[in-house]
Amino acid sequence: MCPSTATGTGWPACWWQLSVWAFGYQSSLARVSQRWLVGTTLPPQVHGRKKSSPRFIWYNKMSKKILMAAADAAAAKDENTQIALRNWIKGDATKKNSSAKKESMIRKATVAYGIVELLVRCQDNNVALDDDAKIGTDNFAVCVCKKKKKRSSSSWTDVRGVAMISSGLSLSIEEPSYLSCLFEDDDDEGGEKDGQMGRYLEVELDAANKKTDCCDNGSADNDKMSKHRCHYLLAKLFYELFTHEEFRDDNYPIVGDDCDEPVHKKAKKASLSELEGGDVVSNYGSDLFSISARMQQLRVPASICRMVQNLLESVSESGAVDAYKTLGEVGKDLHLLLLDPDRFLFDHEEGESPDSMQLLYRKEKLYGRDKEETLITDTFCRVTRGKSEAFFIGGFSGSGKSMLVDTLRVRVKNVGGYVIKHKFDAISQDRPLSGVISAVNQLCLKIKDRLTSQRLAALSKKLKDDFGADIVLLARMLPNVCALSPEFSILAGKVEDGSTDKMNAQSVSYTLLRFIRLVSSPKRPIMLFLDDLQWADDTALDVIHTFLSDRMGSCMFFVGTYRDNEVQIGHALFDLMERLEISNVPLNKVSLTGLDQEHLNEMISDALCLYPRISKSLSDIVFQKTKGNPFFVLEFMQSLQSRGLLQYDSCQKRWVWNEDTIRAEEITDNVLQLLSSKMNRLSKDMQSLLKVMACFGTSTNESVIGYLSESPEYLGLRNGLEGAISDGFVEVNTEGKFKFVHDKVREAAYNLIPDRDKKQLHYSLGKTLYSICEGKDVGDAIFLIASQINHGKELIEKDDALCIPVAKLNMKAGKMALNGCDHKMAYFYFLAALSFLPDDIWESHYDLSLRLTFLMARAANSSCKYDEAELTLQTIRERARCLQDKLPAYFLMVQISIAQGHLREAYTTCSSILTQLGETIPETVTPEMVGSMIPETLNMYTEVYDDDWLGKKMEDSTLFNTMKFYSIMVTTAYFIKPSHMVAYFICKMVQLSLRHGVCQYTPQALMILSSIVIRFDNAEFIRRIAKNAMLLAERFDLSDEMVDVHLHFHRGAGQLDSYQLCATQLRKSFASGLSSGNANIAFFCAGQGVQFSVISAEKDLISLLQEIDYYRNLLEIYKSELTKYCLLCYRETVSTFIDKGKTTAIEAKLTFADVSDPGNKLLEMFYFHQVFKNYWIGYAERCDHYVQRYGELSQPRHFEAYIIKFYHGLNTLDMMKKKKTKNYSKSAEVDGIIASMRVAASHAESNFRNKLELLEAEQRGLNNFHHDAMIFYKAAIESARKNKFIHEQGLACEKAGFYCKSMNDNEKALAYFNQARECYEKWGSTVKVEFVQRELDRLM
Repeated sequence: MCPSTATGTGWPACWWQLSVWAFGYQSSLARVSQRWLVGTTLPPQVHGRKKSSPRFIWYNKMSKKILMAAADAAAAKDENTQIALRNWIKGDATKKNSSAKKESMIRKATVAYGIVELLVRCQDNNVALDDDAKIGTDNFAVCVCKKKKKRSSSSWTDVRGVAMISSGLSLSIEEPSYLSCLFEDDDDEGGEKDGQMGRYLEVELDAANKKTDCCDNGSADNDKMSKHRCHYLLAKLFYELFTHEEFRDDNYPIVGDDCDEPVHKKAKKASLSELEGGDVVSNYGSDLFSISARMQQLRVPASICRMVQNLLESVSESGAVDAYKTLGEVGKDLHLLLLDPDRFLFDHEEGESPDSMQLLYRKEKLYGRDKEETLITDTFCRVTRGKSEAFFIGGFSGSGKSMLVDTLRVRVKNVGGYVIKHKFDAISQDRPLSGVISAVNQLCLKIKDRLTSQRLAALSKKLKDDFGADIVLLARMLPNVCALSPEFSILAGKVEDGSTDKMNAQSVSYTLLRFIRLVSSPKRPIMLFLDDLQWADDTALDVIHTFLSDRMGSCMFFVGTYRDNEVQIGHALFDLMERLEISNVPLNKVSLTGLDQEHLNEMISDALCLYPRISKSLSDIVFQKTKGNPFFVLEFMQSLQSRGLLQYDSCQKRWVWNEDTIRAEEITDNVLQLLSSKMNRLSKDMQSLLKVMACFGTSTNESVIGYLSESPEYLGLRNGLEGAISDGFVEVNTEGKFKFVHDKVREAAYNLIPDRDKKQLHYSLGKTLYSICEGKDVGDAIFLIASQINHGKELIEKDDALCIPVAKLNMKAGKMALNGCDHKMAYFYFLAALSFLPDDIWESHYDLSLRLTFLMARAANSSCKYDEAELTLQTIRERARCLQDKLPAYFLMVQISIAQGHLREAYTTCSSILTQLGETIPETVTPEMVGSMIPETLNMYTEVYDDDWLGKKMEDSTLFNTMKFYSIMVTTAYFIKPSHMVAYFICKMVQLSLRHGVCQYTPQALMILSSIVIRFDNAEFIRRIAKNAMLLAERFDLSDEMVDVHLHFHRGAGQLDSYQLCATQLRKSFASGLSSGNANIAFFCAGQGVQFSVISAEKDLISLLQEIDYYRNLLEIYKSELTKYCLLCYRETVSTFIDKGKTTAIEAKLTFADVSDPGNKLLEMFYFHQVFKNYWIGYAERCDHYVQRYGELSQPRHFEAYIIKFYHGLNTLDMMKKKKTKNYSKSAEVDGIIASMRVAASHAESNFRNKLELLEAEQRGLNNFHHDAMIFYKAAIESARKNKFIHEQGLACEKAGFYCKSMNDNEKALAYFNQARECYEKWGSTVKVEFVQRELDRLM
């Protein structure tokens, strides 16, 4: 038996696992495993962990305690002594002190338990019990400890065993060492609870004293007589043990004696009431009820009196209902008394009247869910190893789903983790995403409370470094993040409305994921518990999928509960489960049904404080009515009590009932009817309070109750609240909100409202709150007010004076939802607002209509409702009065077109709008036009630029909108127009800024210009342009456009720095782009970053492949096609380098647009990678072919061209080596390449120095300048190592090895080939490792 099950204390499973690990769990839990005492094996939960980890420290600490307790237990055997039971009873006389009395009673119960278990062992060992003296007080001795334990002052633990003098048998009584040590006082962990006296005891027959005293087996009658006599003698012994007086049995009849009436029938004639208030009866006679009454007069607990009574009842052959049948039953009852004496041993009614007695439910105990509890605990243990998992719990309402999850809370906290929770409800179905955001917002405060100031500072730095300027987006979404650092509060204060315009549900998910990655770890896992998922929608569940499918560092245990009878096929919940399985996220599902009869009886036994064998008759009836639903059981039992069908009998000191009466009663089998019936008897104020709270959902803010209480209609809410709390309908949760204790209570309260009145009540509440709170800053309460009023739509439409105010209220709620990044909720509020407006709204309230319609389009777009967004924008295009009012709608339409991949449509729209704004957009632009326009623009920049110009803002709104549409037109032109067309638009933007002042789109234009015109001969000038673009971006405090600025910086001036740094920075820009809603730009950053990583070996190939697949999976989620083929091309290259795609390839066909299209950027990228890939795998002719094709492109990118030159130069030299003939034209071509590489190395040494040196080494070697060649080989190897080009370091070693081999210097060749192999192994290229290994084998 698991201790957590046996005791109901809810110990963490790891304690139990520790005890099993420590003690081997063989025949006895207390038996110390010898192999553990001498071994050093660690349990799997600890193995491999750092010694500083919380889990290791805990296990180490507890293991030391266990060893000490085990040593104490072993030493105690030598410190015990035996005392005759009669002498022990005299020495343990009752004391006046109440605490001492309790300790004395527990000692006696312990001795009684030992005696019963010893008698059971006698039967098992064939020891004859036919002599009355053998079950007498004088035949037993008590084994006690000579001196108390040093670390315990609990005197009731002194009893160590019981011995039977006549048979020589003795029994040890002990508490397993791992249990006793767990509850000792501890400064860190906390000791045992005050007053806790329960003990989980075990007995073991002392092997040294075992004897076999076989007796003759008599007839069946003799056996029966022996059993009855044994029970009678045991009752007599117990009487003397607990009362300290002799049991007078001269007149007590037992089976076999002459008697004209069975004892149990005579007992029924006795009445305890005759003994009440009288003097102590010394001559109590033979009536067993009189015996029980006498024991009660002597202050013996009723539970012991009942035990003696039931033993005496069993003497009769017919027996009474509660009579004992075996000694084993007696032992179980005694074990239960010792396990929880406060509940089962001691009396409860001290000074209380029978009417005030309450059922003592174990609200913290989970009954009958051992298997599920083990499963959820094991799942969490796996999560602490660093991999997220999901756990779904289905079941009817009231089946204990939430309670099962709650068993894990302490365990999560013990390992340093966090638990965050949100509960969905039917009333708030339009706000599910807000619930998830709210749960993560709670996490911020939990982190602040848990971490030390030093760790909090470190975490704040991580957040700032990772999020950068995006910390303002995070603060807008999670206001509590400001609690982590004062600096975040300052940044959040700068955020203005509209700063999250481009954010959508996907960007919200990703931003939350970035936060989860930083704050979670295997040492600090996060458990996210979402209750009642049947009320969640796809938006909220998409966030969960984002969390769990992440493979980049988050550590989350997601637990979701739902009512499986209320979710139908097609529900978003099942779609989530399917997607998690596709994403290879470990998924666990359990379904909770009602308790079985055994566990239900245990639950009722605990509530009644009665032995389970006595409560079983009642629990069987309850099971038939409730089918074992735990919540229904609680309500049913309370109903029985309130109806007088379950009463406390102060005479018997126990709960009593009449089974026939309960069966005959027509009691509903529906828990809602039970609750409703109960509520109908409440006061008017309490009913009003429950109805009001039910309209708001599962919980209600105290402020809302306060606002309503100001209204004459709801003056009694405060009084009702007090009554509802005292009667157990409502409680205060950890957030200070008032909540129903259970969903069924809310449902029952809501059912108190007639269906015809529900909308009216919702509307009345909303209108009352609106009138009281008008003009006040009510915060999130505005959502509640608007939702309540919206229920009364029909009533509002009848009152024209209310329509506009209610529409404005909903618009305000929608804007607040937008600012909080809950776009779907905002959409519903804007939709509601529009529904309240009259038909002539565009004429009567033009400004309101324009703002509201555009806001709804924004919300629809952010919620991925593109069709609805386009229809709404079409309304603006048709109804708006001027172009200026239509421009925001057109701009949003272009963004939607780009998001859907309709680039030509977006380009056409931009061209049309720019024409209307006065710009001339040519159909085609020649390279010659751009060739003259670029110098003109650069000259203007040189003449105009100064600090004053940077501070000159563009004031003309028409010019500002022109810049705005040019900026988005550039994005579309990049994919569908030639490169010189993009350059034309950028020059137009820069010239507009130079003439009329800067705006927020100027930094983007300057940065793209720098990437277009950059050459190594103008590097410093380009650096200056890029630097000014960055200064402008910071001055405008850009967030959305900053991603675009960074992208073009690293496509231009940024490449003058390390390629590895470019890859790292673009990875950050990718994250920032997804968070801010710029998904297309974000994936451009991802693609560019991967390219830098490929050409610089910034990551090993396996890690890079995983990163590419991560981006590809996100592309499927974001439905973005613009960079899909780029990533597939990169993936093919990386896969080829690893193992030529043998195990890493995927089925993906690369397709490209019209090859003749000069603006096809995919083709440019394709040729680049073909050159790069074919050179590395040794396909010289293919490499040369693609070099020629790349050169035919109209305007290849500058830095890529230098990479192409490098590999073209190496490939040309390789082919010249193979032909062994001098080709002067090829030599001249190589000379030109080396000359250009010298220029590149002078401006970007970290990227090109090793390349230049390797080309020169190869050229020197080909021309037989052996000494110079070796110098350049060594230099190339060192430069590549210094600048972390591990693959090119390996390449230089490989080339040096071949050169030394050609010079017959095999020793040096071996050394270089070995170095090359090491480099390729670090790079992760199996293809190159095998290639070099073949050369090594030849040399060997």
